[in-house]
Amino acid sequence: MRSRIAVLASGGGTNLQSIVDHFDRLGERRSGDVVLVASDRGDAGVLERARRHGIPAAALATRRNPNDAAIADLLEEHSIDLVALAGYLQLVPTEVVRRYAGRMVNVHPALLPSFGGPGMYGRRVHQAVLDAGAGVSGATVHFVDEIYDHGRIIAQWPVPVLAGDDAASLAARVLRVEHALYPRVLDALAGGRITISSSVGFGAHVDQNVAFLFTARDDACLGEAIDSAFQE
Repeated sequence: MRSRIAVLASGGGTNLQSIVDHFDRLGERRSGDVVLVASDRGDAGVLERARRHGIPAAALATRRNPNDAAIADLLEEHSIDLVALAGYLQLVPTEVVRRYAGRMVNVHPALLPSFGGPGMYGRRVHQAVLDAGAGVSGATVHFVDEIYDHGRIIAQWPVPVLAGDDAASLAARVLRVEHALYPRVLDALAGGRITISSSVGFGAHVDQNVAFLFTARDDACLGEAIDSAFQE
């Protein structure tokens, strides 16, 4: 039986799209199905994206919209096994985090533990990387706990910071890696191939002296490289 996955997001939902596309490519070999998409923003593009794919979509209760669905009730109603945060900007309630301990994950657009924590999202993350003069950024997938960007790391993949980068160009490069890495981690989690107790993390070796270049060929091979890392 495949795991039932909920995706929580606050924006347009490109990571959701990458998950749906990857699962579609896997077909019957996939270990999970996205059966719910929810957002703290009722007008978020991710909700319309979900509806176009026939996935139930819901707005979550916030202080501004207290009459929308409570996250705990919604997850229970849809019999959710695994929760994936994908650009979700709210701190998940402690009781929900504890209920889904080892079954709730997040993708972060930097190499944690650097450049994480409250306020570190979107453009701010990438600008912080540039301001620090880092030679490498990347994407991190980690288990969620009660603290922003703090839970145990599952997987990381480096992304070069190139001469002339601004926050937008770096963000675009990191997002390409998120789109390749996150769906593969979710499928492995859904299939029980990764657990919080067995996870020791993996990723490409981060060498500050290496001049990474992401050419079109590199993009085409990125998914294959990540697949190979899972098999090591």
